[in-house]
Parts: sequence; C-alpha cells; structure tokens
Amino acid sequence: MTFNNRPTMKIHFRNPNSRLQIRRRAFTLVEMLLVITIIGILAALVIPKMVGRSEQARQTAVRADLSSIKTALDAFEVDNGYYPKSLQDLLQQPGNAKNWHGPYLENLPQDPWGNPYVYTIPGRHNANSYDLVSAGADGKAGTDDDIGNWTK
Repeated sequence: MTFNNRPTMKIHFRNPNSRLQIRRRAFTLVEMLLVITIIGILAALVIPKMVGRSEQARQTAVRADLSSIKTALDAFEVDNGYYPKSLQDLLQQPGNAKNWHGPYLENLPQDPWGNPYVYTIPGRHNANSYDLVSAGADGKAGTDDDIGNWTK
C-alpha cells in the first residue's frame, strides 16, 4: 500500500563487512628486511664516528693535562731557578727548594687511560728542559700513540 501515491521505502541493513572488508595486515618479511637494512646502514655510518670521537676526546684531555702540568713546572722553575727532579716536588716541598711557593698542583693527574704521566729531566726530546708524556692507549712509553709536550 502506498501512502499519498508514494512508493514505500525499504531500509535494508547490510553487514558492514560484506562489501567493505577491513584489512588487517602485519609487516611483511620484505618490509622487515628493508627496515633492518636501513638501521644497519645508519649504524655502520654513525658508530665509527662516535668511537673516533671518544678517542679524540681522550687526546684532548691529555693535552689539557700536559698544559696544566707544564704551567706548574714553569711556576716551580720561576720560583726556584730550576725544574723539579720529579712531579712529586710540585706537591711537596723538596729540601733544596728555598723559594718553594706550592703546592703547584692539587694532585698529580693520571692520563685518560689510567696511567701516570712520565716526567724526564733533562728530556730526550727537549734537551734543555724536560719531557712530559702520556704513554697513550697501549700504556707503553716510546710507541706511536704517545702524546708528549713535543708532539702536536
């Protein structure tokens, strides 16, 4: 039956999943391999740069330590007219230092690898004064990784 000569409208409720199916999917193996490859490439580029920075920071710390010890040694020399026989003389007054105005250092630093700095007077590289050196990462004096007051 129609009302006012209008056709009746039938409302059909459809199953929402019948025509539009919601696709749930996980990452495919190819996508996972692609992500792992990208992460691997980035790690290969970044990690060596970070490792090199830590070694460079240690070398910079050695140069700063050498500079502060050199300043203390020079102050000792100005006060007493000669360089000390050992670095310990910068902390405690030796018996023959009449004008000692120390301590010239609070303590004797160790290099970033945990080794003491080596002080030699007269120096092999600086015959008129002294050599002050860090044995470097290998801890052995006289090798290529040494950093001294004569190196750049």
